Amino acid sequence: MNVLVTGGAGFIGSNFLFYMRKAHPDYRLVCLDKLTYAGNLSTLSPMLEDTQFRFVRADICDREAVDALFEEEHFDMAVNFAAETHVDRSIETPELFLQTNIIGTSVLMDACLKHGVSRFHQVSTDEVYGDLPLDRPELLFTEETPLRTSSPYSSSKAAADLLALSYFRTYGLPVTVSRCSNNYGPYQFPEKLIPLMIANALQEKPLPVYGSGLNVRDWLYVEDHCKAIDLILHGGSVGEVYNIGGHNEMRNIDIVKLICRLLGKSEELIRFVPDRKGHDLRYAIDPAKIHRQLGWLPETPFTAGIEKTVQWYLANRSWWEEIISGDYREYYARMYGGL
Repeated sequence: MNVLVTGGAGFIGSNFLFYMRKAHPDYRLVCLDKLTYAGNLSTLSPMLEDTQFRFVRADICDREAVDALFEEEHFDMAVNFAAETHVDRSIETPELFLQTNIIGTSVLMDACLKHGVSRFHQVSTDEVYGDLPLDRPELLFTEETPLRTSSPYSSSKAAADLLALSYFRTYGLPVTVSRCSNNYGPYQFPEKLIPLMIANALQEKPLPVYGSGLNVRDWLYVEDHCKAIDLILHGGSVGEVYNIGGHNEMRNIDIVKLICRLLGKSEELIRFVPDRKGHDLRYAIDPAKIHRQLGWLPETPFTAGIEKTVQWYLANRSWWEEIISGDYREYYARMYGGL
């Protein structure tokens, strides 16, 4: 089996490659990544000497490069993690998100059609559903929840989902789509909540929290997400959407306070900053469909997962310290007012 993984130098994509190498040691894995700010080739260093692994630097929007790679490799499956993903950046530069997340997805699917790929999997997000009220804990996102996006990022992902499903109906492309809740774990880019708080706390820097920190997210350890995608690839029904969630809702402020406790840092480092534009209140996924059809359930309790994550960032300071230098400092200053 020859599998293309786009965006494999990013957070979830790299963890998926590591998982697939363990779960399917006989598979050939090819990573295509543009290596933007969120892609880091050093993350994949454990795999670069693997004869069953190939890294290709290219943009999924580059039709010629993508077609040439498909022509050369004859892929059986393609999994699309490649995306611009950070909401704040999408508010700053929405056009970039439309180009990568929509046009790039169409380029990949055209190549899959042309070269007879047996499965194209689109990795999406629960953010396409918008948000839920904080005072209705019984409400959950299901696969039938109407799409109601709040940001240019989530709008671009919803558009890509609909485009993928249209390729299934119109062209017969064997497509599956997954929509996952918030992931955490090793190799996450340090502008996201959990690694940002860990990195800042370790440096005794302020911990910027949007608004009052009461926004609720459903958290899932990244390896559990990777297992779910593997199950969908090999057993999911084409033309279907699968929600993947952790059954672990927590307020942002409680996550930040927990990280302070785990690192032995004072909560006085917490600073409340002006809220994000269009900030979603609550995400909550109902993963009953993937459990019913494929037997998947989250395996990593949050207490164990967050401890493993904190320990990883403690043990791999050189990885994230290199990332937070340079251009990232300018972006951070724009977002959090120079905290």
